[in-house]
Amino acid sequence: MKKLISYQLVDYLERRGVEHVFGLCGHTVIAMLDALKDSKLNFVSVRHEQVAAHAADAYARITQKASVVLCHLGPGLTNAVTGVATASLDAVPMVVIAGDVPSYYYGKHPHQEINMHCDGSQYDIYKPFVKRAWRIDVPELFPEILDKAFRLAESGRPGPVLISVPMDMFSRELDPAHFERTYHDAHTTVKPALPKETAVEIAKMLIEAKNPVIHGGGQLIYTNASKELIELVEFLDIPVTRTLMAQGAIPDNHPLHVGMTGFWGTDFVNETSTKADVILGVGTRFAEADSSSWYKGVSFNIPPTKLIQIDLDPIEIGRNYPVALGAVADPKQALKAILEAAKELKPEGIDRPELRKAIAEYRAAFKASNVAISEDSRFPMTPQRILKDVREVLPEDAIIATDVGWNKNGVSQQFEITKPGTILHTGGLATMGFGPAAILGAKLAAPDKKVITLVGDGGFGTNPTVMATAVEQNIPVVWVVMNNGAFGTIAGLEAAQYHHSFGTIFKKPDGTPYNPEWAEVAKAYGIKAKKITSAEEFKAAFQEALDSNEPYLLDVPMENIPVPTDGIWNINDIYTPKENVVEGRLIHGEATRSKHVATK
Repeated sequence: MKKLISYQLVDYLERRGVEHVFGLCGHTVIAMLDALKDSKLNFVSVRHEQVAAHAADAYARITQKASVVLCHLGPGLTNAVTGVATASLDAVPMVVIAGDVPSYYYGKHPHQEINMHCDGSQYDIYKPFVKRAWRIDVPELFPEILDKAFRLAESGRPGPVLISVPMDMFSRELDPAHFERTYHDAHTTVKPALPKETAVEIAKMLIEAKNPVIHGGGQLIYTNASKELIELVEFLDIPVTRTLMAQGAIPDNHPLHVGMTGFWGTDFVNETSTKADVILGVGTRFAEADSSSWYKGVSFNIPPTKLIQIDLDPIEIGRNYPVALGAVADPKQALKAILEAAKELKPEGIDRPELRKAIAEYRAAFKASNVAISEDSRFPMTPQRILKDVREVLPEDAIIATDVGWNKNGVSQQFEITKPGTILHTGGLATMGFGPAAILGAKLAAPDKKVITLVGDGGFGTNPTVMATAVEQNIPVVWVVMNNGAFGTIAGLEAAQYHHSFGTIFKKPDGTPYNPEWAEVAKAYGIKAKKITSAEEFKAAFQEALDSNEPYLLDVPMENIPVPTDGIWNINDIYTPKENVVEGRLIHGEATRSKHVATK
């Protein structure tokens, strides 16, 4: 007996353990909505597709399984682009199911069809950033494509995939026998391990090194490699530097954790990496901001430093620095194998008390340097005071989604995260509007955890409709809007380079400051909200918001203080050329650090 494909698709998702589908309606997907109506799946309806993609992104980061986005063709698909691309650059597994024009109307330009260069070609839009894009032309192949899509999204370097489904396909009948294969296909794929001889070689290099460093990336979080990382660094007493995306992989207060490298890294952290004779890079592509635009001797000095690089994706090996040894492997399994080899080669381990002492002294000095501004009661508040009060109130296992600006760069530099998977950054695309939407998916994935976002007023203003979804779905999250009346990080950059802030400050034609009253906007959405009027008021208000168990918004006026920067980012040298730097290359001498300039 034949059955509608839409109902068989919903049944497939249920069997895969999918619980939520994030999306927005449209005439091409109402057959799916009909099938979802009485299913076990929760349809998280949003008011903009980018919100759906960001929420699904965070849900996948917490569950570590591919999330599902459902969207309409044309503008629905293009609205979701930024969110899906964000997930792609941050290696987040996601399956996007998009309605498409009827298959028998390809090329006739039916309503909302995209066919500028070929017929029925909306899926071409996603090809630059998804791992694979399919269009369903033969209904019998749908089950096979579904299995392939989820497997590809979750395996190797994770990422989004797209299935473009002509609307008539949802409404076609298909013999359930075609879905028989999906009952037998395993839902997990074993990741590659590190060969024993390679593990021995790496362990030997680390043991023999005078100044080894382990530099961790975001794959440590995705592969749950924190335990293995900590055991290895403690056995060999190796200092750990990290990328933005690896925050939490090792507790920020661990005695061997040095900090984040790059533009927002401090001199001590960057110098720890540049002085290393061997660096084991795990699950990182050595991105620009983490590597001070690859200026030699600023964050890394490769060569002469020997680089060992382990990554799930072979294309990342040696991408930005030459490797002495490269290996494609799962970070968790690789670190475990290296530790086992190290214990065989040097059973007594290694102790570096002077190293631990130096790290402890640096951290104490860094904290001391921030005490005054973190306790300052001036108003608007300092961002450091906001972070201090949040950290003192927020449970250690709470989940924070940052956005873009102080709430990301300052948090990664100055806010201690002690548990893996409790901080969600937008790294590769650094997308404004990520945080306010991401917390919706994060809370659905972890309903027993407190979930908040720290977001600038510019980022929150990109899509405040997140509040409607929170009310409709009863998702108790907290938005802390760090309100400086501007696109603050770009205002700081422009002021530093051109001595004005044109186009970055929110104001009326007469020059007076302007911003929506976000607390009042939130109340209009039916959400509890409060505008903070003094620094002393914030901490108690934040505690109230957490305890309310309802969606809650805090509008927190904040002074626009740039995040301190000890590293280098080439954009500063583009705006203010230096004689010793040509097209991102240091040609003689030392690069001049552009401190205290923050960028988005």
